[in-house]
Amino acid sequence: MSDISKRFWLSCAAIGALNASLLGSAHAQDGDKRDAIQLKPIVVEGQEKGINAPTVLTERETARDLQERQVDRIDDIGRLDPGINYNQTSDSINIRGLGKDRVLSTVDGIRIPWLDDGARGVQGGISTIDFDTLSTLDIIRGADSSLFGSGALGGVISLRTLNPEDLLTEGRNWGSLTKGSYDSADRSWNINQAFAARANDTYILLQGGYRAGHERENMGDIGGYGVTRTEKNPAEYDQNNLLFKIHQHVDGGHRFGFTAEQFDLDRDIHKLDASSFPMDGPRATYVPGTFWETETRKRERLSVNYDYDGSGDAWLDQASVILYWQRLTEGDDSRAIRRTYPVGNYRRDNTLEETDVGINAIGLKAIELGAYTHTFKFGVDGYLSTVKQQALGEDNCNGPNDPRCAFLHTNQAEMPEVDGGTLGLFVEDQIALYDGRLRVTPGLRFDWYERNPQETPLYEENPSFRGYPADSSDSRFSPKLRAEWDAAENVVLYAQWAQAFRAPSSTELYMTYGGPGTYLNIGNPDLKPETSNGFDIGAKFGDDQFGGSLSVYNNYYRNFIDNVSVSAAEAGVPPGMFPMGITRYVNRAHVQIYGAEAKAHYAFSNGWKTWGGIAFAVGKDTDEDVYLNSIPALKGVVGLGYATETWGTDFMMTAVAARNKVENPDSDYNKTPGYTLFDVTGWWEPEQFKGLRIQAGIYNIFDKKYWNALDIPDSGSVPKDYYTEPGRTFKISMTQRF
Repeated sequence: MSDISKRFWLSCAAIGALNASLLGSAHAQDGDKRDAIQLKPIVVEGQEKGINAPTVLTERETARDLQERQVDRIDDIGRLDPGINYNQTSDSINIRGLGKDRVLSTVDGIRIPWLDDGARGVQGGISTIDFDTLSTLDIIRGADSSLFGSGALGGVISLRTLNPEDLLTEGRNWGSLTKGSYDSADRSWNINQAFAARANDTYILLQGGYRAGHERENMGDIGGYGVTRTEKNPAEYDQNNLLFKIHQHVDGGHRFGFTAEQFDLDRDIHKLDASSFPMDGPRATYVPGTFWETETRKRERLSVNYDYDGSGDAWLDQASVILYWQRLTEGDDSRAIRRTYPVGNYRRDNTLEETDVGINAIGLKAIELGAYTHTFKFGVDGYLSTVKQQALGEDNCNGPNDPRCAFLHTNQAEMPEVDGGTLGLFVEDQIALYDGRLRVTPGLRFDWYERNPQETPLYEENPSFRGYPADSSDSRFSPKLRAEWDAAENVVLYAQWAQAFRAPSSTELYMTYGGPGTYLNIGNPDLKPETSNGFDIGAKFGDDQFGGSLSVYNNYYRNFIDNVSVSAAEAGVPPGMFPMGITRYVNRAHVQIYGAEAKAHYAFSNGWKTWGGIAFAVGKDTDEDVYLNSIPALKGVVGLGYATETWGTDFMMTAVAARNKVENPDSDYNKTPGYTLFDVTGWWEPEQFKGLRIQAGIYNIFDKKYWNALDIPDSGSVPKDYYTEPGRTFKISMTQRF
């Protein structure tokens, strides 16, 4: 980010702080109206008990919860729950042993694609969310097949951004929220400013955020150049986010809205470890210090929405419709100077992009049929998509047939442009029995998808181009049955069976990477969608003072998509054309993941509180009798805190067991030792500055060296210590509400 841009954002922050102060002064005449704002997930009055009501398998985190745990970006999400993990390598959330595009992420009801080019390391999607824009975060464990379609095998992360109504509480016409923080883990600072205004029944929100930082620290201690390096490569990044919303309320429970959002992340990385051989050797690939990589992550969306909260004899009790356009772009631009043939400038500008246009509509109606109350929830979820991939660049090869350049694939595409269509129709009926103490909810969803490769000139430049692959299309019915029983006051027992599915991605269907005389990695247009049968039983009990939950689950997956080695005959290519091997996406027959989760909390009357949780999972390919590397180790959390009206402090211990059950038991690369971490946080809300909150935390107090097992790739030449987590770090943040 240029100095001009930085000065612009700092100026915006200063103006925002000044305006916030002026707004606060304007309200000073009414002391009751200067109380600190408690952000609430307000959409339409009463909606939390209807369309968006969490299920028994859902944990809801509000903006206040995120603030208390200092979860202000995706890296911190593991602090919320021991069963939720973020994978730095794949940029995805892991729930119950599944990650990548097997966990669905949504923002304001719109799917966030998880992209992967399958060859050049361009992948991700969930990190294109600015957590300072969030009002609530729902964690849905397991598949909720009747409400969510493709990709919800492991669970769902449902994000809701701030609405202007969240700031304009108690009848105010103006509201402001200013946030700022510093995190030593990557030496980053951020500023975020939100304004909301109201004119009669028209509400407006404008929010902007900026973050700048460096590489995320680790515990590696080997520097210098070459593949033996374990210290993180030096990096600098800039992140921008803009969010605009306008809502028009109309008598009768109607609300119309428009949203525009843009997220940009640019990270410049000095790749000191980039070499196939030691940098000081005669066969070194690049001139030391010349290899740079720029990662770009960009998400844009425009959406219009309609929300309705009916009353009386309306034909619908509640409804919500959103029409949207969204584009997600992931890019990696690498450049260096080669000192082996072809000597000279080297560049690879790899880009993967998905554009979606879609609709998400849901309605709710409660009716009396006989002696029972039926609450029907039904809707449609459909979108058209276009996926593009390209690899541009330069090198000094002597023509396309130079055998010494067989590994340098450039100015081509690894797959054609793919147009797609996806449609989901769903319905569920919550039947209330025995005065509502027993609720039985059957549900059914139908999903259909189609992928159509298009003529793509860059794809025809691919040295392994053998014509365009066939279209891919399939459909699936996914039923669900859930039962909930109020066994006693504040005690709910539940059981659920649900099926779910995941459609193959464009990469898995159509990727072609490699060249004659070397290797080949190809997609498979005949892939079947992944399917699952999931079983959950558990209990939720208590209230805000004392409560908890317990769940046990067992999930069976069929046609699990994986990338494996195949023969030339299986790949349909001439023998000997790819002597270094051929890999292809295939369907694995059977995979099983089972486990258990438990949480509890207790708040004493004198200001003390305690909480804890534990998560355990086991996953195997039951045909091959091998464990899955996507399964995290057993993890437990225990916390103790004390709070008054103006200040508080929390102490937390996290214990993680060793992970030894991995796909390749003869290798220690994916195995990780157990560890215990200690964190302490504190906050202060001074009485003389209403709405001000200052918070700080020290993490990994004893500077423990440890690994998040999910960050370690299945294989690689990078030393294992490169994937260690940061040592002792601290974070400080300030929030001012008016």
